Amino acid sequence: MYSAIAKNKRNTVFIILFFLVFIGALGALAQYVYGPGGYGIFVATIVIAALYAWFQYYMAGRQAVAMSGGIRITSKDELPRLWRTVENLSIATGTPMPEIYVINDPAPNAFATGRDPEHAIVAATTGLLDIMDDSELEGVMAHELGHVRNYDIRVSLVVFGLVVAVGFIADMFLRMAFFGRNNNNNNTNPVVMVFGLAAMVVAPLVASMVQLAVSRQREYLADATSAMTTRHPDALASALLKLEAYGRPMRKQNTSMSHLWIADPLRPGLMSRLFSTHPPIADRVDRLHTMGRTF
Repeated sequence: MYSAIAKNKRNTVFIILFFLVFIGALGALAQYVYGPGGYGIFVATIVIAALYAWFQYYMAGRQAVAMSGGIRITSKDELPRLWRTVENLSIATGTPMPEIYVINDPAPNAFATGRDPEHAIVAATTGLLDIMDDSELEGVMAHELGHVRNYDIRVSLVVFGLVVAVGFIADMFLRMAFFGRNNNNNNTNPVVMVFGLAAMVVAPLVASMVQLAVSRQREYLADATSAMTTRHPDALASALLKLEAYGRPMRKQNTSMSHLWIADPLRPGLMSRLFSTHPPIADRVDRLHTMGRTF
């Protein structure tokens, strides 16, 4: 299990390094094709993307709760089972008690967010509470607290900022392709136009695939963290199978926060499965069963 956690952390680092190299290559191409002006726009794009990600870093948690329609639970008397589960896990792991929210939705699901353990938020739907037994609920909430303890929100926001940067750079290529001028004959360069169109299509696609890869690695890591916390990976495996069996689209769907949920909250379909932020349930269950045999 510890090797699985280490592997997921290494893979995430490698993916982010690839992302940075990819953006650096786009910047070098911008300078080569458009000269110093292209490099200046590239640097400005990176700065804007970083500032936007920094703003999201402080606002993402509250935005996620607002978009999901979460209602804060302020005492154990309101939902004692959920409160007690989160409280026990916080004590066991030595992390501060997060804010707890409940979402009135029959779709079983849960998410966690927050920039660090001191500013964490966990939420569960009424549908999740209805179908999970105590050990399964503990496994799910340990998974969500694992996201907080692993600082997944920071990784996600770094990747988010890089995706924004790639989108801006691709748009820059497209605009320069159509409106840029050749220094010699003052006409639009057809080679540059083709390059701009290709960059517009390929760059955001590659960026999205890298973002999905990071999200999937963080899900595996949170599963492993849950197993290590509860010492009962089979309970989380059982919970995931229930999520798959009883899963349905959330009433309030938003693609910008789909990666936060323990199960994909969007409507099923070929494209949604292809570009899902979550690894297949079957793969996650197999990994958890393998971990269980090592205890």
